[in-house]
Amino acid sequence: MSKRIVVDPITRIEGHLRIEVEVDDNVIRDAWASTTLWRGIETILKGRDPRDAGLMVQRFCGVCTYSHYEASILACEDAFGVKPPPIARIVRNLINGAQFLTDHVMHFYHLHGLDWVDIVSALSADPRKAVEMAKGYHPNPYNCSDTHYRSVQERLTKFVKSGRLGPFANAYWGNESYKLPPEADLIILSHYLDALQISKTGAQMMAIFGGKNPHPQTLVVGGVTSVADALDTHRVGQYLFRLKEMKNFVETAYIPDILLAATYYKDEGAAGIGSGVKNYLAYGGFPLDDDWHNLLFPRGVVEGGDIADPLPLDEKKITEEVHHSWYKGGEGLHPFEGTTDPQYTGFDAKGHVKGDEKYSWCKAPQYDGRPHEVGPLARIIVAYAQGHEEIKGLVDDTLKVADLPVTVLFSTLGRTAARALETKYIGNHIEDWVEELVERIKGGDTRTWTRCDVPKAGEGCGMLEVSRGALGHWVRIDNKVISNYQAVVPTTWNAAPRNKAGGRGPYEESLIGTRMADVDQPLEILRTIHSFDPCMACAVHVIDPKTNKVKEFKVA
Repeated sequence: MSKRIVVDPITRIEGHLRIEVEVDDNVIRDAWASTTLWRGIETILKGRDPRDAGLMVQRFCGVCTYSHYEASILACEDAFGVKPPPIARIVRNLINGAQFLTDHVMHFYHLHGLDWVDIVSALSADPRKAVEMAKGYHPNPYNCSDTHYRSVQERLTKFVKSGRLGPFANAYWGNESYKLPPEADLIILSHYLDALQISKTGAQMMAIFGGKNPHPQTLVVGGVTSVADALDTHRVGQYLFRLKEMKNFVETAYIPDILLAATYYKDEGAAGIGSGVKNYLAYGGFPLDDDWHNLLFPRGVVEGGDIADPLPLDEKKITEEVHHSWYKGGEGLHPFEGTTDPQYTGFDAKGHVKGDEKYSWCKAPQYDGRPHEVGPLARIIVAYAQGHEEIKGLVDDTLKVADLPVTVLFSTLGRTAARALETKYIGNHIEDWVEELVERIKGGDTRTWTRCDVPKAGEGCGMLEVSRGALGHWVRIDNKVISNYQAVVPTTWNAAPRNKAGGRGPYEESLIGTRMADVDQPLEILRTIHSFDPCMACAVHVIDPKTNKVKEFKVA
């Protein structure tokens, strides 16, 4: 007999997401992703000076602030026909690189790690065995000692005895889907606590060239304003000092912890649990030249998981559908033509989604008429399929150590591992950008801005890779003000409802076939959905003037 399960809200994400699934014999047979609060900023921007958009679109979210800032600036530069000088490109890369490192570390430990790690189990771990285990994954593990692990256990024990588990409360401890032994739980829990400080370090890196974090303020159409910081060797040194700390954590904690988790969850990865639509899209990111021809992450498309046949990206094939979204509209529209006109129709009499009608505030982006996943896994798969030497080598070496086939990438485990691998990859290249910055300054090139004026009319798009995936902003200008503005963000791609043809969005498809150990404890749903790093506030900007009520999980 089938059972309808509603998880509302999905926690440990930015914003509000409801997942509804149909379960038969503990296996998910159907799924619906519903974003439950509406975004209005695209409408607010109409009639405003396009140069102001960058500062305003940061308010889509409190986490992805820089991401939207740069995308908006790039869109305006495209519309204005202006190119920023090399130092501006480098500074933007340095800020965005710090954003990636910070976001990915925070995501695994504080947003996603507890889907793999049974915190309470760590209480029964033997600290000495934990030390031995950690050294099996790195010769010099981060903050690894018998004394330290015992102190972590003591801190957790105080939480448990007090009855106030704080951030570890209301979870599904003891669920059969947890696979790690107590010692592994203790190791990763230890790094969970360490990562609180490390995330702060990454935020400081962003603030050095961004002015502050969140909501940096040093980008302008045509360049950057952080002249004194970019040209100051002391400030560059401060950035490098923090980069060294971040890289050390990635190398000695993050990557080893992913390998540790993969050891015990490899069967789930090999079974392809969480694979999803298997269509992947990447815009390409981190320009290494001023014409965006040479990118750290290549742009491209992979269809149906066919890594033997990568395809080029055609921006004109991007559309957004609203057949199952709470907006007015008919056929899919390219973002330049897109509209954001709400048409809320609610849930059915039982409080369930109207699966055959509209059921989400999230639109349904399509590439060539099909849903596509974006994000770290998409970037890694696109690069791997194109034979990118460094990324392919990094993936193959890791798979060899973990004794796993390349097909494991098409899974929740693969999605989580891809995020860690690209963190290492980006970290290894940031020093190259600092060196280029220093060399250009030594050569006398200290330009940080190209003068430009608002055109009477024009349109432009800003497409780049940010921590959660492919981000695009499209702006249309008439009479020197914004006449239309559309942002298609990574979570819009991934959280999309069904398209016109009935094809499920990436979140929805990734849950199909998943077996749940206990339908009253939807741990498996959380694990897969969290692997995408949802940011609903970006996908659908939040406003709820009527109620602040927090909904509860229920089994209907």
